Amino acid sequence: MAGHSIASGSRVVLRTLESEDLAFKGRGVSEPALRIPMGNPIQSREQLSVPDSPDSEQFIVTLEAGPLLESLELDEERRIGLTSVSDGSEKRPEIGYWLLPAVHGHGLGTEAVSLLLSSVFSRYDAPTVGAQAFANNDASRALLESLGFEKEGQRRNFAFVDGEYRDLVCYGLDRSVWQSSTP
Repeated sequence: MAGHSIASGSRVVLRTLESEDLAFKGRGVSEPALRIPMGNPIQSREQLSVPDSPDSEQFIVTLEAGPLLESLELDEERRIGLTSVSDGSEKRPEIGYWLLPAVHGHGLGTEAVSLLLSSVFSRYDAPTVGAQAFANNDASRALLESLGFEKEGQRRNFAFVDGEYRDLVCYGLDRSVWQSSTP
């Protein structure tokens, strides 16, 4: 059974993550094309089934009908990615996201993250939302910057990923910047 929709765009929908989505969620920690750019460790199914922090929410990104959907081989739920928000109730909310490589380059990440940001700013009274991307993940950094995020700093040699240390770039988006850029 698909989760409840929390936001809909012109091509994507964000819906709650349900137990039947755990195998899909696992792709972000098992497939090298996703895991390495995000710096995720390999995890077992048992580790994936452990609930995240109570102050973390995750949402499945699904693709709505259209020419792109017809050209892709997706599961019956049309899942293409995952978004998340953490620390919203006690600190500055931090967002995360990933999409299947087959849908990269079509603007779907920008649409999904925009929906997530609208939801976060409407639900939390936070002046700023944060995000992070590894320095070598040019696509993710470009997505954040296109939405108005500004670089706040860089954590050198933050994680050892796929045989080398990677720097982590920290970003922030002020509510006033987001409000002035959205209709």
